[in-house]
Amino acid sequence: METTTVIDIQWVLACYADDVPANGGACVKLKDQQIAIFNFTRRGEWYATQNLCPHKQQMVLSRGMIGSTGENCEPKVACPFHKNTFSLSSGRCLTNEEFSIKTYPVKVVDGKVYIGIA
Repeated sequence: METTTVIDIQWVLACYADDVPANGGACVKLKDQQIAIFNFTRRGEWYATQNLCPHKQQMVLSRGMIGSTGENCEPKVACPFHKNTFSLSSGRCLTNEEFSIKTYPVKVVDGKVYIGIA
């Protein structure tokens, strides 16, 4: 028997799409959380993660460089200071398995970027 978990997601307006640079990131503060939002225009995709890099506990991921890696062209962000890279899809650290980051669902509607908060 398969178990299904239902998570109630609240969509929160984070910013306008024009606020996030093409193929780059920006940081927004939602309540007490800093969230990095990435506009991966080369892929036509949007991603959101925690802004905190777990390696040195710095709020910097929104300033990281984005790209793709591997056979599956997994989207990733590199910490701008120490170059640990994280999957934008899963949050898994691709360079050091002791780290990971939280990811959030994103949707863009009428030029507005929404983050899904559980």
